[in-house]
Amino acid sequence: MTQTLSGKVIFISGGSRGIGRAIALRAARDGAAVVIAAKTAKAHPKLEGTIFTVAEEIEAAGGEALPLQVDIRDVEQIKGAVDKAMHRFGGLDILVNNASAINLTGTLETPVRRFDLMFGVNVRGTFLTSQCCLPALLQADNPHILNLAPPLNINPKWFQHHTAYTMSKYGMSMCVLGMAAEFADQGLAVNALWPRTVIDTAALRMLGGAISPDQCRKPSIMADAAHYVLTRDSRKYSGRFLIDEDVLGEAGVTDFSGYSVEPGAELAQDLFLD
Repeated sequence: MTQTLSGKVIFISGGSRGIGRAIALRAARDGAAVVIAAKTAKAHPKLEGTIFTVAEEIEAAGGEALPLQVDIRDVEQIKGAVDKAMHRFGGLDILVNNASAINLTGTLETPVRRFDLMFGVNVRGTFLTSQCCLPALLQADNPHILNLAPPLNINPKWFQHHTAYTMSKYGMSMCVLGMAAEFADQGLAVNALWPRTVIDTAALRMLGGAISPDQCRKPSIMADAAHYVLTRDSRKYSGRFLIDEDVLGEAGVTDFSGYSVEPGAELAQDLFLD
């Protein structure tokens, strides 16, 4: 992977921890400017990371950072963040729709507030953040939108235990399907990226220990895969539902052992992959 994100301006939703943070730091090592648009401005008692701690890490890694407290369910907050990013950096090259809400419950066990949160963040937030960033992205030389969303797999087993969550994540995937076709003639790449195995993140730990971190890979595998995708020619690499392992294989990576939390441990496959 010889191409670089140096000089690029990247807007990442929900980038205060986990995969979003890892993508931001990978880009920062190239010298990219990163807008961290996330809700967490104060330390959480159970979750590590804020927009400010990640901004410090980005700058220490060699990038520029703009930490902005944003609730992506609020379109005015998104517009304000985009305006601040444009004022600071003069443009946008890449949008990573990383922010997501999860609740793996059945229909009768899903509270309305959780349903609304998942659809507000995953579907509404992804669509509106894309909409607000599009005018700037369409002026860039090699513009990309990358949604952290699964391939559209209409196997009933991915719906029967958590219908609401599945619908909300597939909403993110359908944004890829539609926008990739809609903006193809304007040279905008829109892709989805999903992990082959479960990734060890704070969100996983909030699920009550259903999967041990030892069965997971580190967020760095998604960061390296995202880096490869975001350095492709946007006119030739779009409309794809990508899996991290496959992307890195395309980049020439054959040994994935270094990404495991516990080397040699059996890994848990992620949702939505048969």
